[in-house]
Amino acid sequence: MTDNRNTVVLDQVVPAEAPFSALVRRGQTIRIEDTEGCQAVDTLFYRADDMGERYSSQDTLREQGSAYVTVGTRVISNEGRVMLTVTADSCGRHDTSAGACSCESNTVRFGHATKYLHACRENFAIEVAKYGLSKRDIVPNINFFMNVPIEQDGALAIVDGVSAPGGYVELKAEMDVICVISNCPQINNPCNGFNPTPIRVTVRGEV
Repeated sequence: MTDNRNTVVLDQVVPAEAPFSALVRRGQTIRIEDTEGCQAVDTLFYRADDMGERYSSQDTLREQGSAYVTVGTRVISNEGRVMLTVTADSCGRHDTSAGACSCESNTVRFGHATKYLHACRENFAIEVAKYGLSKRDIVPNINFFMNVPIEQDGALAIVDGVSAPGGYVELKAEMDVICVISNCPQINNPCNGFNPTPIRVTVRGEV
């Protein structure tokens, strides 16, 4: 009998600053690779046949009792169901509290000169529109490879990334999901080393 568990269903390089989405079927594994290192990958998940069910950062953190996402993390939906499980991680931890950059947040944090710079929320809006969704359907996301330590006073800091070139995270889908990515275009803080770079997304498993 042929073993199809490692069949490559999709293998795509996502350019710097670009949006991306793909269907990941139950049992398949999606691998996100930080090809050049220090690149934040803002990511959302939606249930493929009912996109009203989507990733919940609050339920995911409460379920695992940790501030970060890493191996063993069960990615939980707003309906309390497991969407994916993190099965491999070369980085050690990923943020799911700092959210996605937007034109509005850039303006507040970095000044009016940054108001029209491209941002993750705009990438998300472009990509979810392909599925009939709008900005109101964009929820707090996972920031793969983004280093966000929690300070002693409880504040979140965005500092230099800890992912090396070729760093990766893998998640096994526990239901059919749509993965939506913004390959973060931020150039005003160190989450991308002030230089956004491409990533690689691979999906493996039975078709």
